[in-house]
Amino acid sequence: MSFFCNFQSDRCPGQINGNPLAGLCEKVCVQVKKVFDACMQQSQLTDIILTIENPTPAGPTYPLTFISAKSTTSQGIVSNLLIEPLAERPNSARVKTDVVIPVSVAYTDANGVEGVATATITVPKDVILNIPSASIMPYSVEALVSLVSTQGSYTGEGQFTIDACVSIILKIVMEVELLIPSYGYTPIPPCQEYTQEVCAGFFELPMYPE
Repeated sequence: MSFFCNFQSDRCPGQINGNPLAGLCEKVCVQVKKVFDACMQQSQLTDIILTIENPTPAGPTYPLTFISAKSTTSQGIVSNLLIEPLAERPNSARVKTDVVIPVSVAYTDANGVEGVATATITVPKDVILNIPSASIMPYSVEALVSLVSTQGSYTGEGQFTIDACVSIILKIVMEVELLIPSYGYTPIPPCQEYTQEVCAGFFELPMYPE
């Protein structure tokens, strides 16, 4: 059983039925990461050079044959960050940064042995985002990333040149204490154990044919 599997309660996640104010019982202060602004850019990048590290298994026989590459985490690394407020646009700023994406590269070596290695891709970004007004608590810039590639070639010296589809979401965030309406604590249903009912169909057969 779960929130969405035969569990009946008016204080569970899901669609609202009826009056959304019914059941509100308190105002709750929660500590959350508030997103003040965000934007997404998706692009196809070509001729990206990947320098691989930490090959597994170690000591592959060169040359290598590229299979695929993909990001290993959804959290990008923001570096070389520059934020310039725009005088002509209140509460807006130019956000210039490099987003570093950790990548896993799959390949086969000259002996046909499959292996994986790590690498990073750095994508420069220069965008306009809204920023919060001056306050004691600082805001920060975060990046969500996704990268996938199935096209590439080995160019020697532990390097691949690839084409990749890249999605990057930049966000202006701040840790805040936010006051929100609440329906109270959520009751947690018991888990439903997964079992393979291998005999279910057999036991439903009649004892003798009709």
